[in-house]
Amino acid sequence: MKRNIWIDGIMGVVIGDALGMPVQFIDRKTIKANPITKMEGYGTYNMPPGTWSDDSSMTIATLDSIREKNGIDYDDIMRKFVQWTMHGKYTPAGKAFDQGRTCMEAICNYMRNADYKTCGKMGEWANGNGALMRIMPVCLYSYEQNKKGKATIKQAIEYVHQVSALTHNHLRSKMACGIYFFMIQSILDNDGTLTERLQQGLDNAKKFYGADEANLPEWIHFKRIMNLSEFANVSEDKIKSSGYVVDSLEAAIWSIITTKTFEEGLLKAVNLGDDSDTVGAIAGGLSGLYYGYDNVPEEWKKVIIKRGVIEANISAYFVLDFECERIGITKE
Repeated sequence: MKRNIWIDGIMGVVIGDALGMPVQFIDRKTIKANPITKMEGYGTYNMPPGTWSDDSSMTIATLDSIREKNGIDYDDIMRKFVQWTMHGKYTPAGKAFDQGRTCMEAICNYMRNADYKTCGKMGEWANGNGALMRIMPVCLYSYEQNKKGKATIKQAIEYVHQVSALTHNHLRSKMACGIYFFMIQSILDNDGTLTERLQQGLDNAKKFYGADEANLPEWIHFKRIMNLSEFANVSEDKIKSSGYVVDSLEAAIWSIITTKTFEEGLLKAVNLGDDSDTVGAIAGGLSGLYYGYDNVPEEWKKVIIKRGVIEANISAYFVLDFECERIGITKE
């Protein structure tokens, strides 16, 4: 059977989220006195080990929509976000928590107006990491559609941008999600080290976004990650791990290109502190796709709350897709 990239990527997000959640919002200096070395709990939100937060909930909700609709349905994704925040669906313990302000405003807008095109915030302040943290399922879907010849790269990026815009409708946030897509594509399609694959993805992103002058004012915000050989030499004190989407993306990339294993990269990411669960989730998604779910420490995997349910939902989508491909039919 072919590799299940869905479980590699999505479980990477969930594990990174759960690993970082106990030290979310704690400053780096404090964490250094007692760093995360394993899957812990009872920190910021007083939750047991293996608890995941809004990053994973919104990721799983998006996956559930793609699985049920056999594609990207923007209204359905928003309806599932409403189910999450109002009814506790897609949560580890039946109640939503740690909801980001921009995401919540978008969800409330959708509840009032039922218009996915206008519910997401558009201003400069709509550049938190709340779209990037949940975009993995859309990236994987768009990647597969492109590989099957059912979507051009432009169409694939349009999916990614539009799902970002459901909550974060500013070009910078959408481009961060698009850059993530290009890195995912390169990890899956290319050979070489993780850094080499990520660099190729960044080069592809630069080529794509550079073709439209309208993108250039926003592209400048991502210039530090465009040369990974230089970026890897940036000192830790110059790496921010805040909820700002550029900071989160930089922190995740820096953590995994300066380490050699999934475990080392994720521990480095979450011990940066501040928005540690989301930096962990972003790093975990990329690392999971590169190293594979089988190379995630078993002691981390076994404590993930509702692990079996999440894996079953991922596998349900993957197996159906594989079987349809094998016998030459489409899921639609």
